[in-house]
Amino acid sequence: MRARGLALLWVLITFSANGQNVDTTYIKSYRDKFFVWPVTKQRSLSFRLEDPGTSGKNVEFKPNNAYGLGLGVYLFDLGLEFVFPMTLPQEKESMYGKTRATDLQLNVLGRRWGGDLVYQRYKGFYLSNPDTPIPPGMPYPQRPDIVTENLGVNGVYVFNGRRFSLRSSFTFADRQLKSSGGFLLSGSFNLFEIDGDSAILNPFYSSLLGQSKSFTSLDYRTYAIAPGYAHNFIIKKKFFVSLLLAIGPALQDFRFKDTNDVQHTNTRVNSFVDARMAIGYSTDRFFTGITISSQQRNVGFEQVRFSSITTTGRILFGWRFAEWGFLKHSVWELLPPWKKKDPQ
Repeated sequence: MRARGLALLWVLITFSANGQNVDTTYIKSYRDKFFVWPVTKQRSLSFRLEDPGTSGKNVEFKPNNAYGLGLGVYLFDLGLEFVFPMTLPQEKESMYGKTRATDLQLNVLGRRWGGDLVYQRYKGFYLSNPDTPIPPGMPYPQRPDIVTENLGVNGVYVFNGRRFSLRSSFTFADRQLKSSGGFLLSGSFNLFEIDGDSAILNPFYSSLLGQSKSFTSLDYRTYAIAPGYAHNFIIKKKFFVSLLLAIGPALQDFRFKDTNDVQHTNTRVNSFVDARMAIGYSTDRFFTGITISSQQRNVGFEQVRFSSITTTGRILFGWRFAEWGFLKHSVWELLPPWKKKDPQ
């Protein structure tokens, strides 16, 4: 993965919860502290084609992603996180090929709600589950010509913001003191496109999945809304496990071009899945955790199901310090009086 395609991998903005009515026996905020945390992260945009019938056979293509290293800070009631990619080892490129990627994300996260704006463009994939085993030292089947592009706006709202903090497990701006959860609503608007110089699946894999028409390009718009539930499990007051799952319908306008260069269009109701998990340890001074989030959009056509999958994995550890001097000010003090309201 070349650095020029990934100048900025991730920006995370976390808002404080000024004035929100919360149960302080369940949630503790740190308005008098600033945080610093190193972070390791990997984001990925992969796709899968599978037989929607009983066989369950599937073909999955993944990018050869580099991990990113970065630093996060929480100052002036505003959190920022910046991550930049590392260089891939030569032997990994030989095994899985090269992926050129642009992967940008702006994320806004409050105690009970969150939203993000995502743009991804990946070129170069490898077949991660070939039909025959790959001998040791031999490269996986590669498709350097395949390009995917993903642009989306996603959001989630948790109804129980009084006793449940969404951000306590993912940005550590709060600390969940007792186990609690809440029902939620997740939504997404997404534009996705995939193109290849030839058929995305060769005749062998097309017949393996029972696909009636192979295709060289596919693009679709997704409008999704998904109800779900999230829960923070607190163990011995300091350890936590956080789970979030939302599943719902997705209205999709899509079109694809077959190998005869004929374009087909359709509108269908398919499915959308938003899943997130975090495990970690948090005290008044120190915190650490592993967070994983995944969003999957499914499109069914020509006797095959196509899924685009966006995943993010993070490992971080950080420290909270007492604020002093000018650090005690909030970014919200800069707003005009008529705009000073709770961002939650």
